[in-house]
Amino acid sequence: MSQARTATVERNTAETRISGTVNLDGTGVYDVKTGIGFLDHMLEQLSRHSLIDLTLRAEGDLHIDFHHTTEDSGYVVGAAVARALGERKGIARYGSCLLPMDEALTRVALDLSGRPYLSWDVAMPTQKLGDMDTELFKEWFRAFAQAAGATLHVDSLKGENTHHIVETCYKGLARALRAAVEIDPRKADAVPSTKGALRSD
Repeated sequence: MSQARTATVERNTAETRISGTVNLDGTGVYDVKTGIGFLDHMLEQLSRHSLIDLTLRAEGDLHIDFHHTTEDSGYVVGAAVARALGERKGIARYGSCLLPMDEALTRVALDLSGRPYLSWDVAMPTQKLGDMDTELFKEWFRAFAQAAGATLHVDSLKGENTHHIVETCYKGLARALRAAVEIDPRKADAVPSTKGALRSD
């Protein structure tokens, strides 16, 4: 790789202060601290199974609820991926995964098109996972897709255990992302689009 595909993004608001760094050509090394234990666990899974190194530090208004920290961490990770991709030359662009975990089965399909869109068909059996509202996972994925400039489809096909369902969503994204950011040596200097550009702005 002639140029390191790394990026750092900071997001500071009245609600959160978040810094994230990614290395798209890493080995899945992670160091994540958001103050939300289960979210940390999911982002660690994202890093490990995508082979994208991820460092994330978040301070948020957790005394109110987990919404802002969860959503804004999605923005930061997505924005860091987008920045690390640069002009998106040479990438495979597309990735998909059918991810099983015990009784749960989730399908994730991803296009790093520069056009943000989330299709989310995931039913959660419970409204809470520990202290976390399960509706917040959709907000994380929406923020990630928006900031990454990604068309992202997440469909839960089977599942009874909320933990398993959520984990298959993150691991499925990880595997799809791993495929999509890979460099195709046959077209390493070309943007994979007849338009000649994949824009995220």
